[in-house]
Amino acid sequence: MRDSVIQRFEFTLDLAWKAAQTYLLEIHGIEVRSPKSCFRESFRLELISYNDLWIDMVEKRNETVHTYNKDLADQMYEYIPKTIPLFEELLKKLC
Repeated sequence: MRDSVIQRFEFTLDLAWKAAQTYLLEIHGIEVRSPKSCFRESFRLELISYNDLWIDMVEKRNETVHTYNKDLADQMYEYIPKTIPLFEELLKKLC
């Protein structure tokens, strides 16, 4: 179950930044090519509230995608629930 939660987090973060990327391009004409730049522009345009957790999530996702380590997996399983409100906020703004 832990591994499934982590994989769903990875998918959700990828979809979140790509949806924000599309919004930035189509609505504001701003092209971004990476998750971090996408979230920085999203902060600037108030698509999402400023929260360092967005950038932290990108860094954590990069760790989990390329490394399997039981301790890291356990840490991520505890970390992921606090990310849910950020995804919900973005979803509300995009709808």
